[in-house]
Amino acid sequence: MNPLELASHGPVIPVIVIHRFEDAVPMAQALVDGGVKVLEITLRTPVALRCMEAIAKAVPQAIVGAGTVRSVADARSAKDAGCQFAVSPGYLASIGVACREMGLPLLPGVSTGSEVMQANADGYQFLKFFPATAAGGIPMLKALAGPFADVVFCPTGGITPETAPQFLALPNVQVCGGSWLTPQDAVDARDWSRITGLARATATLRKA
Repeated sequence: MNPLELASHGPVIPVIVIHRFEDAVPMAQALVDGGVKVLEITLRTPVALRCMEAIAKAVPQAIVGAGTVRSVADARSAKDAGCQFAVSPGYLASIGVACREMGLPLLPGVSTGSEVMQANADGYQFLKFFPATAAGGIPMLKALAGPFADVVFCPTGGITPETAPQFLALPNVQVCGGSWLTPQDAVDARDWSRITGLARATATLRKA
């Protein structure tokens, strides 16, 4: 899979932190039911890898990816868990090379021109801009469009349903990442219908 294919499934990739294993499959199903198929499960909790594996097996419509990939070992673990892509908060050539060798599409994180150039040098043209709001937001993405006209981004970090349309309107933004699709209070209450509703609402975020 070309990583850019991830953007073809909808305007938002949810950035998901799962604390309880038993929440994984119903949460993923709720998102898929709302039309959101690409799921980034972050490696921020002890149960994350088990959750990825369970979702990959139980929710075949989902395109499961691992977020917060910080090492080659993380990437290998994600691949072994059945993930179809990886997302890193920054970029290391070692991770980029390893992901290519194991056939795991990577969405590398960048926040500066130098990092964009490093990722480009290793063949990556679709990049995660993180942390989007803190790193300059829309003005920074507009500035990067000049010298990097052939690069497209997935901004992630601090984006809300209110600001997402502004990011998505930029020519060099294909999709954005957001944590608002799986609010912790909804997960704690196992209010899966609310999560399905939030997922369904993402279809309206990209302006015609």
